[in-house]
Formats: sequence, C-alpha cells, structure tokens
Amino acid sequence: MSDEDFLRKEIDAVEHQAAKRIDPGTGALTISVAVLAILVSLVLPWIGEHSGLQVVLGEADLFLPELFSYLALGIGVVGSGVTLAVRRWVLTWVCSLGLFAGSIIGVLSIWTQQTTTSNKTIGPGPGIGLIIAVIAVVVLLVKWVKIAASRPPQL
Repeated sequence: MSDEDFLRKEIDAVEHQAAKRIDPGTGALTISVAVLAILVSLVLPWIGEHSGLQVVLGEADLFLPELFSYLALGIGVVGSGVTLAVRRWVLTWVCSLGLFAGSIIGVLSIWTQQTTTSNKTIGPGPGIGLIIAVIAVVVLLVKWVKIAASRPPQL
C-alpha cells in the first residue's frame, strides 16, 4: 500500500468520525439555560400545593403530570447533558423525539389541570413551575431539532 492510499484511508476515517459529531455552537448556552429552568421548576408549585419534585416522586397521584416530569427530567435534563457532553448526532434525534413527546404531554398536563369532569367547576389550574417546565421543554425541542436537522445530507 502506497503512502497516498494510506493517507486517503486516514482522511476518510477522520471524515467518517466527524460526520457522527455535532457542534451546538451558541445553542449550547440556550440548552443549558433551558435545562436550568427545568431544574428550578422542580421547587416551584406544579399542581395545587404539590411541587415539581413531589410530582416526580409520585405524591401528586396524577398520570400526565407525572409522565411529563419523567420525560422532562430524563430527556430534558439527563439526555441534553449527555448529548452536549458526547456530541453525537444520533443523540440529538433521540432528544428531539423524546422532547416532542414531552412537549405534547406537558401541554396536555396543563390542559388537564384546567378542566374537570363537571361542567360547573373548573380545575385547580397549573402551577407556575409546570408552565415554566413546559416552556423549557419546548425550547429544548426547538434547539435540538435545529441542531439535528443541520447535518448535511451527503454525510
């Protein structure tokens, strides 16, 4: 094998490795702030007098807000942190899809807190922590989709 063939294989290997990685650029700061907003929302009220941390621990006994809290913490906080640390392109899509589901469930969580089965009374309403968490998850969704879709199609 000639030096030229060896050099070509080495360049192709480096190109292949670079194609798997992302560069979030300034979007990493926005992602970090949104993750911080999710963490701060855990100490604020989500449902009535229950804080976000109590919802995560299952003390509120409501399905949708609890599911949303798992997705917000699992994908929004842990998934975003791992993706920023590892910088793999496939993880951006995992975060995007998980946050898409989380944003829908989050909006449904807010909606279920505003409605009841009776047409005479309204629900207790969502707490400020739940609203902040849903907004942060939507911001994360937009940023991760933008980063994931930025990969050139030929790679």
